[in-house]
Amino acid sequence: MSASLDAHLATRLQQRHASGRHRRRTVRELPERTLDFAGNDYLGLALDPRLHHALAEGARRYGAGATASALVGGQLEVHERLEAALAELLDRPRALLFSSGFQANLGVLGALAGRGDQTFHDRLNHASLLDGTRLSGARLERFLHADAGDLDARLTRAQATGARLVVSDAVFSMDGDIAPLAELARVSSAHGAWLVIDDAHGVGVLGSRGAGAASAAGLSLEQVPVLVGTLSKAFGVQGAFVAGSEGLIDSLVQFSRPYVYSTGLAPALANGALEALRIITTEPELRQRLGANIAHLHDAAQAAGLALAPSTTPIQPLPVGDERETMALAQALAQDGIRVGAIRPPTVPLGGSRLRITLSARHHADQIEHLVERIVHHRRALGLNPLTEKP
Repeated sequence: MSASLDAHLATRLQQRHASGRHRRRTVRELPERTLDFAGNDYLGLALDPRLHHALAEGARRYGAGATASALVGGQLEVHERLEAALAELLDRPRALLFSSGFQANLGVLGALAGRGDQTFHDRLNHASLLDGTRLSGARLERFLHADAGDLDARLTRAQATGARLVVSDAVFSMDGDIAPLAELARVSSAHGAWLVIDDAHGVGVLGSRGAGAASAAGLSLEQVPVLVGTLSKAFGVQGAFVAGSEGLIDSLVQFSRPYVYSTGLAPALANGALEALRIITTEPELRQRLGANIAHLHDAAQAAGLALAPSTTPIQPLPVGDERETMALAQALAQDGIRVGAIRPPTVPLGGSRLRITLSARHHADQIEHLVERIVHHRRALGLNPLTEKP
């Protein structure tokens, strides 16, 4: 007789505890009681009263929820306006809303790829991109991180039996580096492959208008035919979208199971996202302030002898290496009222544990300096190996 479910799960949980990788949820303090260097609220809009008002107004006018999938219950006009505004921002004919970035990536890859098709993923792609491909049944091959030459070689060797998709994050969520999008587009085009880019961490932040990494690289719809983005980072709310051609969006409406069989995005969130988009496009000073904060963190870290990983985006990793040291350092910072992401395997490779510092336009210079000072203090107090500090 097979073991009971609880007994089976208890064994797995015990193994996770023994590895030191058991995850625990924590209760967040109110924003005014903590310094948040762990969230993805890059422009500080999640705490902007204008968005709070827009969400409340959206709920009052349209109701708390969408009540059904768009194909069953119909689109609300607020959804239509948001999709049109996103398409305009990204210079794409159309956009389609999803309830989360994970859902959008599952929906795109499930609709575009299947058995007999081949996908080529950057080795550090987000889990949602990998899971979307696995669920699609398409063959999954991974090329070296940000290496267009390796991608070219793999596409050259591949047996062309079906559609071929090249899939990459634009800004990598754990390292903060930007994919070589122009090179990926060139290689994809040369091999007749479709390029799918997830710009979750770039839209709203990168480019002169906040249109993201593909726009900043000067890439057109033809070069990046499938563009995914989220509303939960720079936009400060929740949800996601896919932008592309008329044919792409109509195909997702027909064939994307996560879209067809999910309740639509809450109208209050759509109304909040419209206000966020207005702010993003009319207040470039938010991106300028964020850029100044990124530069200030690098200056402060260098002066303190801390070696950040190279990144020009709001995601600023501080390599630690050892998993337990990473957790101890994050917990010590939490005692100071500072939230910083502690990232360890399996999210990153063995030996790649790090503090994932994320910056916002809302941060002030003195808060950034305080963060650096407390990191240095706790490394010394905990007796950690100063791999990232000057002697």
